[in-house]
Amino acid sequence: MSLVRLVEIEELDGDARAMADSGVAQYGMVLNTWKAIFNRPNIFATYLPFLRTVAGPGVLNQNTKDLCALYVGLLNHCRYTASHRSTSGLKNGLTETELQSLASGDWSSFSPEVQVALEFTKQLTVNPPVVEFSTLPQAVEQAVLTSLKSHFSDEEIVDLAMTVSVWNSIARFHRVMDLEMDMPDPPEGVNPR
Repeated sequence: MSLVRLVEIEELDGDARAMADSGVAQYGMVLNTWKAIFNRPNIFATYLPFLRTVAGPGVLNQNTKDLCALYVGLLNHCRYTASHRSTSGLKNGLTETELQSLASGDWSSFSPEVQVALEFTKQLTVNPPVVEFSTLPQAVEQAVLTSLKSHFSDEEIVDLAMTVSVWNSIARFHRVMDLEMDMPDPPEGVNPR
């Protein structure tokens, strides 16, 4: 059962309602995460446009962005995020085989650029809670940052870092809210660890 009451769209008005209506037009449904955020309509009115900007087309290759977002969900052990990111990734052209390779940790079929993006995603997700600032100030090993800079432009790095950071926040929100699934389960073999 969800940690908070899930607010129905009919309870909204103003900018929040307009944004919720645009979300329904895009997704064909009201997502449970939105219903939780509807408890704070002003947050939702800015959340959805911001998330669309971060998750949608940008300077970073969309498949790379989708793989990294899904990986964040897997690393955070979040079924809800993994479900949504798998559905989005498949819609955007990823294959089930690519999703399964990501989840299994066998990244050999991915390009060097994608591999470094995934390693960056892993370190930026798992290191901050356990590695002290004095040990690793940027939370990511220097070799990975150097490799990242050799494969991606500054704009792409910002797109990637924002993608990883935002999905970490959202996956943790999803976990604590204990939301019921509202999209299909991730494909076989793509389950949060």
